[in-house]
Amino acid sequence: MILSVLLFCLLHTVMAENKLVSVDFEIFGNYTEDHGSSLGLSGWVKNTRQGTVIGQVQGPRDKVSDMKHWLKSVGSPSSRIDRAVFSNEREISKLEIRGFTTRY
Repeated sequence: MILSVLLFCLLHTVMAENKLVSVDFEIFGNYTEDHGSSLGLSGWVKNTRQGTVIGQVQGPRDKVSDMKHWLKSVGSPSSRIDRAVFSNEREISKLEIRGFTTRY
């Protein structure tokens, strides 16, 4: 019985961590589409006239967390990231975007 309860709790935790989420972002640097695609995420990225990069990323929570970390801490080899802003993070029942693209 205890083993069943532990397995249920473990399964519930893993499933909760991998729910689909969507988050908007703005970074003050460059380079994103390839990394999002390599993580298997859906979303888009666009350079703004103000010199920032905006976009949205969707996918399993753990992969979105990896992408957020990359956006705010790593970036492209030649980028300088001054700041990253994430907003509108929400759970979604299915992906609203297919693939990862650059918008113009």
